[in-house]
Amino acid sequence: MTKRVLILTASTGSGHNIAASVLDSYARQLSDVEEVRTIDVLELTSDLYRTLFEDAYFRLVNVAPWLVGWSYDQNDRAFGLPQALSLLDQLNSTRVVKAIESYRPDVVLSTHFLPARLVSLLLTRGHVRATASVITTDYDFQGLWLSTPFNRYYVARDETRAHMVEIGLPADRITVAGIPVRSVFSEPVEHQSVFARYVLRPDLPTLLISAGAAGGAYTRTVVAQTLHMRNAFQAVVVCGHNEALEREITSLVAAQTDRYRVLGYTSDMPDLMRVATLFVGKPGGLTASECMAAGLPMVLINPIPGQEVRNSDFLLEEGAAVRCNYQTTVGYKIDSLLDDPDRVRRMAASARRLARHGAAEVIVATALTEPVGSLWISRDAQRAIRFASEEGLSARNPEAEAHRRVATVTDAATGRSVAVVTHADLQAHTAYLPVNGPITVTPAMLDELGHLPAAADLLVLLKHALGAGERITLALDA
Repeated sequence: MTKRVLILTASTGSGHNIAASVLDSYARQLSDVEEVRTIDVLELTSDLYRTLFEDAYFRLVNVAPWLVGWSYDQNDRAFGLPQALSLLDQLNSTRVVKAIESYRPDVVLSTHFLPARLVSLLLTRGHVRATASVITTDYDFQGLWLSTPFNRYYVARDETRAHMVEIGLPADRITVAGIPVRSVFSEPVEHQSVFARYVLRPDLPTLLISAGAAGGAYTRTVVAQTLHMRNAFQAVVVCGHNEALEREITSLVAAQTDRYRVLGYTSDMPDLMRVATLFVGKPGGLTASECMAAGLPMVLINPIPGQEVRNSDFLLEEGAAVRCNYQTTVGYKIDSLLDDPDRVRRMAASARRLARHGAAEVIVATALTEPVGSLWISRDAQRAIRFASEEGLSARNPEAEAHRRVATVTDAATGRSVAVVTHADLQAHTAYLPVNGPITVTPAMLDELGHLPAAADLLVLLKHALGAGERITLALDA
């Protein structure tokens, strides 16, 4: 049976859309996929809402990065989205909802938390009958991405999965896949051809200085610092869509045009990454993953507080990057690396070790075979998971209070998780959820529960566990 695949993204930065595009390209190659559609949900919202998500964010990054970091930390609370923001999302998503419902997807993949939350809401209301998976696009997991119900989360690294399991999410619903990168990074590159294309010397170290797609102004400082480096080198400076920055950089290096190649936005980044010696720029999740796939060490500049700082921590820990904390010493830092070619080679080896070339294949293949049936998390369990994430505790600690300790409800026949509850939930409904031994759920049992107002949350979980079936036997992993 072929399936209809819907990929949802949001254009807050280019990374979410690139990941969506990679998944789209791979899914279209498969014979068991009937149709693929990708929707940037912000394109179907109001101009004001789109400005709030796009322009306001980048202005804050440039004017008050500390505020971006504060906001990231405040929103790193599992199931902690303020009700006002949730309502705002819903009010501005009418066209998105209509597009999703009219497409009638079998599989939904979200590369941004905004559509992921929206799809969870549609699943709850029964407006969508699809498996819903979320693909995170940074190396760490932020609580803002977590919504219920869902089928699967795809994360970038093992430590992230370990964190999610500790705060109470079932391990069988989390897959370490990496961040999807374009397949070209797995292919060999003709170095001489790329060098000739940009009139570069193959015997000199090549710096790839990136301003990002939006063209970050920090690039001027970086280039100014490299003008006074003592090591021989050549540089390709990519200014993105910022034409003013491109003119400024061109003027800045006018006296040294033999060493610098200044570009605007280019689709040639995969080739440039695969021949460069060092990447100099910001550690966005997609950018970092592409550098790892290319075996390209990174010199990190001005990581945005929050996700980029966490990305940089991971890359530094693994030996694939260095970080410049002072704008005044960027040239010094790069010179230090070029003084030690063996260190650069070790960093390149670390980058290659971290690469996950098959992320898209893992995600799409798993999503297409994902059984129907989302994971539902009770309201009390959501609060327990939020508490565990805020306090750095394990939600599975046997000594924790009943309302702070979670248990996973599984399908006894398959071992697949179907719900997460707390021990307080169990104590309140011992007749229906015994801690020891399985429980059989039938329509008659659900009718009986329907007459107990205190069991409303439990009733929702069990209804969705049963689905359209006549009987399901559940077990508890306490």
